Amino acid sequence: MTVTAVLVTRDLERLMGFYTALFDAQETRRVPDEGATFYVGLRIGDSSLGLVSVPDAEDAVVHRILLSVEVDDVDVALQQVAEAGGVVTGPPNDMPWGQRVAHITDPDGNPVNLTQSI
Repeated sequence: MTVTAVLVTRDLERLMGFYTALFDAQETRRVPDEGATFYVGLRIGDSSLGLVSVPDAEDAVVHRILLSVEVDDVDVALQQVAEAGGVVTGPPNDMPWGQRVAHITDPDGNPVNLTQSI
């Protein structure tokens, strides 16, 4: 991957659990190998997502990144968001450009679009 989105979090395990539960993310890298983890690399489909542990990170007031994740079925994925630790912030809508889109936030409040080609 030339570009990888990286999210900073106070709770690495919680955020990793969310992306694993909702998108079947697979861990590809952990730094360091021993001791307290600073970075976890995840593979979601054909994409990479990095998570960085910063215990005193401040919650973002203004979000400057929006993750968009293609799923097989937006409506099914929405049913799993709360159990995975996220929040549904908008219902699914069929867009004129051929996608079904719903808006959620991850456990740290980062906005995520669930998208499905229709």
